[in-house]
Amino acid sequence: MYQRTIESNIKDNIGNGKAIIIVGARQVGKTTLIKKILEGQEYLFLDADDPAIRQLLSVPNTEEIRTILGENKIVFIDEAQRIAGIGLTLKIITDQFKKVQLFVSGSSSFDIGNKLNEPLTGRKWEYELFPISWEEFENKEGFVKSEQQLENRLLYGFYPEVLNNKGKERKVLKNLVSSYLYRDILAISEIRKPEILDNLLLALALQVGSEVNYNELAGTIGVNKITIQKYIDIFEKGYVIFRLNSFSRNLRNEIKRNRKIYFYDNGIRNAITGNFAPLKLRTDVGALWENFLVSERIKQNIYKETFARMYFWRTKQQQEIDFVEEKDGVIYGYEFKWKTRSKVKLSETFVNTYHAKTKVIDRKNFREFVKI
Repeated sequence: MYQRTIESNIKDNIGNGKAIIIVGARQVGKTTLIKKILEGQEYLFLDADDPAIRQLLSVPNTEEIRTILGENKIVFIDEAQRIAGIGLTLKIITDQFKKVQLFVSGSSSFDIGNKLNEPLTGRKWEYELFPISWEEFENKEGFVKSEQQLENRLLYGFYPEVLNNKGKERKVLKNLVSSYLYRDILAISEIRKPEILDNLLLALALQVGSEVNYNELAGTIGVNKITIQKYIDIFEKGYVIFRLNSFSRNLRNEIKRNRKIYFYDNGIRNAITGNFAPLKLRTDVGALWENFLVSERIKQNIYKETFARMYFWRTKQQQEIDFVEEKDGVIYGYEFKWKTRSKVKLSETFVNTYHAKTKVIDRKNFREFVKI
């Protein structure tokens, strides 16, 4: 079992009268983490994958909730996004049953985010959980084994089930993609044309690390720009992808409205493209490396609450910085290289304009970037 970075933060907030909510994609370890935290304690487990549980918790009144909870002081509701009106139910529990510590997990932020934020304002601690981070992986496997596994991680990613089934990575990823991306997202988002989902995800997977133009995507896939925006928003809420916007402050020739799109997990990206060829046979090693570094950085910034803002930077003259981070008033620029064969010089325009600190991140020094 991997020690999750946010475990200690969660434990620090137990018993203060607020619900503890963990959201994230399916199969990233939310249920495992909460059960580990509750190990050795008695608690009521309510699994919303069970239709009977969903019916019990769908808009019950206070007395019905009292009957459901009984004498339990700890309650864990799993897959809460499946329950109609779950936000109001959780509000009643936190307001009326002060001695009950509530734990809630949700497979995505579709319904969880929309239906919890208003009812539970000031009543919850909310955490995001992602696939295993490099830091969590290295802490368990050790420096040498993790070093030996780096290329495999660029190919197969960090989903717990993938890591725990060596030799069966492709099969596990295929199941994850078909069951989560296609079944859950289609069901939760009520997407009417699954072929658009398939084509758009493939297009995004092939453009990792490149700027994405919604108009071009719309033309390629044969739908309008509004539909592209809607689907990309759904993928983001489902913790499949995330966006980096362009950084722009002072220069007229800076690209201001473009964005790059990355996948939270390399393995999911490669399963969508159907390409698990070894790195030495690939033409997209740079994209895999960049996706790995950026996804690891976002995990660290969220887990460790750095409040860093993340971007990329480019001018109309094609001057570019792969990754820009603004933290505590300081601007940092990073260039990503799988293997640095010669000295890389970052844009003087960027450095001088923003008094930025810069660094090239490559195979040799990547740990300092993915382990804040």
